[in-house]
Amino acid sequence: MALKKINKEYRKFISSSLILAPQKSKLGIVYTLYSDRLNSIEVGFAENDNVLKKKVLQSDSILLDKKKGKEQDLNLLIKILNELDINFSSKLNFRYSNILMRHLSTLGWPVGRSLYKQRKIKKELSFA
Repeated sequence: MALKKINKEYRKFISSSLILAPQKSKLGIVYTLYSDRLNSIEVGFAENDNVLKKKVLQSDSILLDKKKGKEQDLNLLIKILNELDINFSSKLNFRYSNILMRHLSTLGWPVGRSLYKQRKIKKELSFA
């Protein structure tokens, strides 16, 4: 009888510890800005187009590209870039480099085609 009681207590403990609250992430726009004056790249998240337009006008930056995304996408990008030892200053500004642009493009971040042109690797097959 004591075994049944312990078993029930154990089940309650296991089931209660596995309950995870769903994380709500806002759907909006992820974007990349370029500042010619500072030679820097800024990545970010905006709730809608109006917020993004205000951001571009205030920062005197050029909008390279944008796409629909979530805040989680931005957080994940920051963590990955930290793992790659690419440091950023305040407000998610990065110093422009070809390596940074290549990483952003590889990770699927919107970078546009004006500053970063992907290499197209063509393979030729030769038949002997």
